[in-house]
Amino acid sequence: MTLSGADRTAVLTRAAPYLGSWLAFQGAYRGTVGIQAALRVDDDVVLDTAWGTADLVTGEALTTSHLFRIASHSKTMTATAVLQLVEQGALRLDDAVSTWVPELADAPIAAVTLRALLGHNAGVIRDGADNDFWQRGGEFLDREALLTECRENGEVYGTDEYFKYSNVGYSLLGLAIEAASGQSYNEYVRATIVDRLGLVDSGPEYDAGRAAEYAAGHTGLTMAGDERRRIEHVDTRAMAAATGWFSTAAELTRYGAAHWFGDETLLSDPSKRLLQREETTVRAHGRDLGRYGLGFELRTVGSREVVGHSGGYPGHITRTWIDPKDSLVLSVLTNAVDGPADALATGLLQLIELALAEVPDEERHSPEDLAPYTGRFANLWGVTDIVELGGRLVTINPRFPEPAVAHQFLEVLGEDEFRSERVPGFGATGEPVRFTRDGAGEITTVTLGGMTLWPIETYRAALASGNPVETLGAMSL
Repeated sequence: MTLSGADRTAVLTRAAPYLGSWLAFQGAYRGTVGIQAALRVDDDVVLDTAWGTADLVTGEALTTSHLFRIASHSKTMTATAVLQLVEQGALRLDDAVSTWVPELADAPIAAVTLRALLGHNAGVIRDGADNDFWQRGGEFLDREALLTECRENGEVYGTDEYFKYSNVGYSLLGLAIEAASGQSYNEYVRATIVDRLGLVDSGPEYDAGRAAEYAAGHTGLTMAGDERRRIEHVDTRAMAAATGWFSTAAELTRYGAAHWFGDETLLSDPSKRLLQREETTVRAHGRDLGRYGLGFELRTVGSREVVGHSGGYPGHITRTWIDPKDSLVLSVLTNAVDGPADALATGLLQLIELALAEVPDEERHSPEDLAPYTGRFANLWGVTDIVELGGRLVTINPRFPEPAVAHQFLEVLGEDEFRSERVPGFGATGEPVRFTRDGAGEITTVTLGGMTLWPIETYRAALASGNPVETLGAMSL
């Protein structure tokens, strides 16, 4: 059965508490500092959650209202601004960068086009010959430093010789936007993106007046047991067009929704198709590394084709995926250099796919009927979540980052009697699953593939006292 829009929203609204639980488990299991995430489906934000710590120094809890530096998400905003100006007839994608930045008229990169810069095919140096500003060893480039860098070191490859990701290239696009619009980059995008969408927690550059609202950034771990350190926020100056923006997960879903087809708040559908179509398949050392459009990454997750961007700012790692045809946006933000935002977003999309999978009517059950079987269970071999997704009961190993390869659906046989799905596998596929309960009807054990699991807190308490299987086995006699 294919779900209607309203049914799809209802399914994902029902799944949202588990999505938040899975994120929290992943965060704790990975030793992540904090996670903020949001999911928008059609007109509804069905998930808006935060887990962990905003600042390890103060111990402040992370909330859904904390601001994050979203770094290279900024490229999607800059690409949007360029296409707005193209639609207005103010510039053309095939204009040379020196048309709008005349200071580069004699530079080796003078003839590279705005289109090549948008697609990272201009061969321009990534961040500069000295870019320790990325680890707080100096300040981000201002306009004069940017222009000097482009004249002296800007050309690395010829146009279209290789895909070469470039923050310097996107910084130049910011200068082109200023020249074509007659406004500063920050003024232009605030008027044509932030204000047009009614965003109140997003902007193109660090806002020192809201310093207390930002989640602190933190260092990554070089070895297990390292102590993380706080990283302070700074302006990105002339590089704001490449990496300066801030936002929240929820507001990023509103921005992402403006890139669905049919929503022309920011751009026409033809302009969106231009930005989102594949410009380059990035391949090196015999492997595909990714696909890129104009300012947008492209990826296939399960059966879903998504576009969006990641972001890496000192202390914040972020990821947003947009399904422009299916009206869905997911954003995951983390506040440490080793934050697993990309992996978490992939895992959430896989859970969403499980929840929305087509199911024959005879295999779909009432969520109320399945609710008594759900929970988190554990034994010597790990943790198993039993959750209702889309009217089916499914087991998920929450320690695995990809639920698509760590789940089994359960077939209802009778009260407290199930069978794992009949598919090929290395596990106990097709075998009985049984629940036992106490006098109050609470689950005491689950037998899955002949092995007993207990509610996770029961198991953890027994583990603390010795051999949990002996302890719990004696208790159940």
